[in-house]
Amino acid sequence: MTVQAAGPAARPSEATLEAVRTLVGFPTVSRDSNLGLIEWVRDLLARRGVPARLTYDAAGGKANLFATLGEGPGAGIVLSGHTDVVPVDGQDWDSDPFTLREADGRLYGRGAADMKGFIGAALAQLERFLAAGLPHPVHLALSYDEEVGCLGVRGLLRDLRQARIQPAGCIVGEPTGMQAVVGHKGLVGYRCRIRGREAHSALTPQGVNAVEYAARLVVYIRMIADRLRALEQRHFGYDVPHSTLNTGLIEGGIAINVVPRDCSFVFECRYLPSTDPQAVLDEIRVYAERELLPQMREVAPEAAIAFEQLAELPAFEAEPGQPLTDFARKLAASRLGAQSGAQEPGAGFEPAADKGRYVAFGTEAGLFQRAGIPTVLCGPGHIAQAHKPNEWIALDQLAQCEQFMLRLAQGDPAFGAR
Repeated sequence: MTVQAAGPAARPSEATLEAVRTLVGFPTVSRDSNLGLIEWVRDLLARRGVPARLTYDAAGGKANLFATLGEGPGAGIVLSGHTDVVPVDGQDWDSDPFTLREADGRLYGRGAADMKGFIGAALAQLERFLAAGLPHPVHLALSYDEEVGCLGVRGLLRDLRQARIQPAGCIVGEPTGMQAVVGHKGLVGYRCRIRGREAHSALTPQGVNAVEYAARLVVYIRMIADRLRALEQRHFGYDVPHSTLNTGLIEGGIAINVVPRDCSFVFECRYLPSTDPQAVLDEIRVYAERELLPQMREVAPEAAIAFEQLAELPAFEAEPGQPLTDFARKLAASRLGAQSGAQEPGAGFEPAADKGRYVAFGTEAGLFQRAGIPTVLCGPGHIAQAHKPNEWIALDQLAQCEQFMLRLAQGDPAFGAR
């Protein structure tokens, strides 16, 4: 089969549309189970004689799936996608979020862009991936709980390591406008709990005000953020070219006339790949232990400050010149017409001009890279179309992703056959 470049009126095949329609129909919000979707894919593969490896969460209500398509030599390439989606609660949708709707060259539905469009385009090409003669296998990796900290994929990667399965590369199909993305910031999130001593507000010196000490710590965190903004070496691939700190939630106190015993706050650090987030936390912890705690314990020996990690998502930066990046660019190399190009700045693809793109949002890419698997991001749609009411993906973006899969199925021995 000859692969044709997608044109201005490009439309994906009915097989791809049906696969995306089915996937969107599973309401796989992160707080709920994804087993309906995973078992549907497992059964779809089983009917074609393909076994699937499932790894479950501790409660058994969610699962990852990993399957190998084709019997070509070499380690093969992973097509990776997360199955969970963000909630629709409180959002004003024009139609049922879990029923795919087509209008004006777009497909609307929760997860259409992030990232069931990519998964559907891959599943629609199962027969071609399984055809004899593929120069290298294609692996399908589907994960749970990406939207709440990339939790599921960690178990999938542990299982691959234990099974001694080491793919040659991984393409994470997050919405990048079908452009190869080579980096994103990392994220760590923490909760800090302050324990002081209660007192009647008329006897304030007899208490230790946990809210006030939390406020001093929050101000110190902001001072570090200001220093990073002023002094950190810039990376102008990002729209915010330095690492950032943000305090997003604070809770404490019970009444205006009570010196509060307890206070907690949540903060995050979004860091450049060149920055050590542990060094940032260590500086915050040292200030708390050396400057604040001694003052607190002069009044209340039981006073305490504790830090709890809530989230950890490693930064991702592809190795310069890694073959996988050029391979993904070749698979995606077609210029689309006005439909998607007019929607988002920079849509389309120019191999000669594209020296590496970066995105602000986090993904599972850093975890695949940490596992020793070269990785690149490349998928249909744009992140600006995701996570909001009437999430959508352009039909021509999905058509370009389908062409990407067809090229991969045709086989290019230049990569994946190591």
